[in-house]
Amino acid sequence: MSVARVSAAGVSVPEVGAPVVAVRKPPLFSTRMYRSELTLIFGRRRNQMGLVVLGIVPIIIGIALKIAGGDGTDGPPLLSGVTRNGLFLAMAALFMELPLFLPLAVAAISSDAVAGEANLGTLRYLLAVPVNRTRLLAVKFAAIVTFCFASTLLVAAVGSVTGLVLFDHQSATLLSGTQASFGAALWRLLLICLYLALCMVSVGAIGMFVSTLTEQPIGATIGIVILTITSQILDQFPQLSAIGPYLPTHWWMSFADLLRDPMAFDSIQKGLLSVAVYTVLFGSLAWARFAGKDVSS
Repeated sequence: MSVARVSAAGVSVPEVGAPVVAVRKPPLFSTRMYRSELTLIFGRRRNQMGLVVLGIVPIIIGIALKIAGGDGTDGPPLLSGVTRNGLFLAMAALFMELPLFLPLAVAAISSDAVAGEANLGTLRYLLAVPVNRTRLLAVKFAAIVTFCFASTLLVAAVGSVTGLVLFDHQSATLLSGTQASFGAALWRLLLICLYLALCMVSVGAIGMFVSTLTEQPIGATIGIVILTITSQILDQFPQLSAIGPYLPTHWWMSFADLLRDPMAFDSIQKGLLSVAVYTVLFGSLAWARFAGKDVSS
């Protein structure tokens, strides 16, 4: 027996008394898309090779310092502390990779978020899935944030293990000249990782916005790297000191304040404010662009 009739408008309407079939609504929150995005990021060979390069740098630095010998007193403060405490190798590696390697890795991931999908022709199929663009962009940004933390922690972990194998791991001499126990130095290293990962999140937000402007992820990556390098160069000119605090890279090196006794948080707070402003600004621009983007590929 028929349980439905066709209305004048041509729409199928249930008859009175007919059983109602519940339509399953998509869950308000699901990690399926997030897990899929992480699999895409960490499963790609080029991204894996990028992480390998990030991990090799602290090993090279450690071996070079071990072969060179000496107490490292002639080098920069972070390198000077490596031979006295292995944990400083992780901090030195982060210091060495911060100007280029870490931003490059994050730029490659974030620029591929939208531009990569468009370049492969898969973006319109993604948008055909019953999920709105805001949620899709939020999932991609969450994956970028995860990569920022993963890449920073990778450098720190490899540097710590390499440093503890090659060098002493007793008390550490901080930049202020005071001694800190192994546990205290490890805690400061974790805080440094957290701060630098958040700094990279702002780069990821910029990259995601640039990714919505083009269908060429390589071009977007180059543009982001040029932006970060230019920012660092401009920050070196005393004549441009007025604009320095507003540059996206100005507060990156403030992590050194976490190696003082007591820890200084004034620059760290300003750096976190800068991260928040750039992340919200470019995240909003990315959303505004992507929400109205005409996808043809």
